[in-house]
Amino acid sequence: MTDWFSDAQALWLTIKLAGLTVILLLFIGIPLAWWLTKYQGKLKPIFEALVALPLVLPPTVLGFYLLVAFSPDTWFGSFWLSLTGEQLVFSFSGILLGSLIYSLPFVVQPLMVGFSQLGHQYDQVASSLGVPPLKRFVFLILPLIKPSIISAATLGFAHTLGEFGLVLMIGGNIPGETQVLSIALYNHVEMLSYDKVHNLALVLLCFSFVSLTLLYKFNKSFYTLNKS
Repeated sequence: MTDWFSDAQALWLTIKLAGLTVILLLFIGIPLAWWLTKYQGKLKPIFEALVALPLVLPPTVLGFYLLVAFSPDTWFGSFWLSLTGEQLVFSFSGILLGSLIYSLPFVVQPLMVGFSQLGHQYDQVASSLGVPPLKRFVFLILPLIKPSIISAATLGFAHTLGEFGLVLMIGGNIPGETQVLSIALYNHVEMLSYDKVHNLALVLLCFSFVSLTLLYKFNKSFYTLNKS
C-alpha cells in the first residue's frame, strides 16, 4: 500500500511538473521564438546556441551547474530564499525552474520553425491595414502557427515526463516533493522490484505514445482542413 501511494504521488508530481513546465514555457517561448525569428543581428547564432544548449549538454552537467546556481550561498539562491522563504535546491520550485531550462529548446525550436514557415507577408498586410502589432500577433499570427504551438507543447510535455538526471541533481529523491516517476522507477530497479518497474515504465511509455499519436493526428487534421 505504501509503495502504491508513493508511486501515485510520483505520477501526480510528474504530471504536475510537465504541465506547469509546458504552460510557463509557452508564455516564455512564443515571444522568444518570434524575436529570434525576426532578429538578424550578428549575435543570433549565439542566442540560438544558448537556447539549444540543453539538447547536447548532459543532464547531469546542466543539473550540477544549476545546483550550484540555486544554492543559498549564491546571490540568486539567497534572493529566492529571502523572497519565498524556501530554498530552491531539493524543492519542487527548483526542479520546475530546472525543467524550464532543460525543456526550453523542445518548445522554442518548433515555434521558430512555425514562424519561419509563415513568413512576414501576413503581418505586413495586416500592418498596412492599420492593425496594431499586439493585435496582429495574438489574433493573426498565433492562430496561423497553431500546429507548431501544439507540437511545442506536446514535445515539451513528453520530454519533461522522462527527466531523470537533472531532477535528481537539483531535487534529490524526496517522496511527494521531488520524486518524479523516473526516479521512482529507478528506486524499484535498485530494489529489484521488476514488477513495479514494468508498471511505471508502461505508464511512461503510454503517456509518450498517446501524446505523439494525438500530435500527429491533430496536426494532420489541421493541415487537411486548411487545404480543403
